[in-house]
Amino acid sequence: MAYLQYGRNAIQQIVRGASLRTADGAAHPLLHACKGLRYRKLEVILTTSIDKLGKAGETVKVAPGYFRNHLMPKLFAVPNIEKYAYLIREQRKIYQPVEEESVKVVTETKDNRTKEYEAAAKRLDNARLVLRRLVNVEKLHKRATKDEPIELQTPVTKEEIVTEVARQLCVQINPENLNLPSPLSTVGEYEVPLRLPKSIPLPEGKIQWTLNVKVRCK
Repeated sequence: MAYLQYGRNAIQQIVRGASLRTADGAAHPLLHACKGLRYRKLEVILTTSIDKLGKAGETVKVAPGYFRNHLMPKLFAVPNIEKYAYLIREQRKIYQPVEEESVKVVTETKDNRTKEYEAAAKRLDNARLVLRRLVNVEKLHKRATKDEPIELQTPVTKEEIVTEVARQLCVQINPENLNLPSPLSTVGEYEVPLRLPKSIPLPEGKIQWTLNVKVRCK
């Protein structure tokens, strides 16, 4: 026993006196010799996904005691040898086949587009677009008449109407869809004709699609 104790003390003195790292940065061989086999890791193949360790089928390194006492008795992992690796691969082919994702392409037909256009046209025709604008100060307190309407500081253009239609009515149109020869320059209500595709059927008794626009003072 004295000789064994003397040998352990001698190894400890050598390790303490020597560098714990070799020239290439690796751990000193004596350090592994002193620590023994308990610090080495085993490569195992997981048969079940385990949190913070890996997924089923992956090869990981674990402590021998952890594998012997926990993983192996519950068949959570097997040793990383060719026999077990082959069995795991074949088992995953049988019980976990690769599912091919099928993408269904929905073809947009002409009838679907016509129905969407018709729904948008009805929404525009039945709605009222309300715009608020600043007016001239000298006519602010006067009552508007048919002959002397209240003038706006800045007229309402096609582009502004298109923007407000998208914001208020959630319908996308182009300036070319509005039959507006000149901007709206006075306060009042307007029926702006719409230029929509002829394929959109008009309701019974209606000549054309229109958009009701009301311009108010701020």
